[in-house]
Order: sequence, then C-alpha cells, then structure tokens
Amino acid sequence: MTSDGRGRLTIFDRFATATSIQASKAGFFVACVLMVLLWVPTFLIMPSIDTWQLVINTATTIITFLLVALLQNTQSRADKAVQQKLNAIADALADFMGVLSADHPELNRHRQELADAVGLEKRESS
Repeated sequence: MTSDGRGRLTIFDRFATATSIQASKAGFFVACVLMVLLWVPTFLIMPSIDTWQLVINTATTIITFLLVALLQNTQSRADKAVQQKLNAIADALADFMGVLSADHPELNRHRQELADAVGLEKRESS
C-alpha cells in the first residue's frame, strides 16, 4: 500500500524507501560514529561547554527526527503489504477448507474461525 492509495509509490515513498535502505547499511553507522569522533575535538575550539554540547545535540536531534518520520513511512507500508499477503493466504485457505468440508464436516468450524479472525483484523484496521 502506498501513500497515495493507488498502488504507485509517491516521490516521498521512494525517498523514504531509499533512505531506509541507506540507514540500514553499515556505512550509515560508520558515518554517525565519524560525526561524533569529529565533534569531540571541537571541545578545544568552542568557547563554552554549552556551545559544544549544543552543536552535537542539535545535529543528532534533527537527524533522529527526520529519520523517524521516514522510517515510520517505510515500516507502515511494509506492515500493510505483509497484512495483505496474510489475508490473501487466509482467504485461499478458507476457500480450500470449504472445498474439503464436504468430506470433512469438522472443517466448517475451523473455516468459520479463520473467517472470523480475518474479519476481526479487517474491522480493527479500518
């Protein structure tokens, strides 16, 4: 599922996906560590402790804030896609159980439980 609801990825969705891919790589972590390591010696340059701490706090807060928004977009789309796949599997299984229920009547009860569980998920997600 995409932000625009039509099955196509929006520019924001594509950007969020690309950012998620990059943020999950070791290179991003190394860049973050390097940023901190480069920041530490600035203690000698900054006129006060407050300014020194403000620099790293501001940078990390901004990066964190933006990454959370982008990664949440990607995670939400992934969750919706997984749920759609699970619903399709459950629907197919329910159909198959319906076909087999002629020979195995006890499957009707299990099929109804499966249908109720899928229906419950659909009601809770809307």
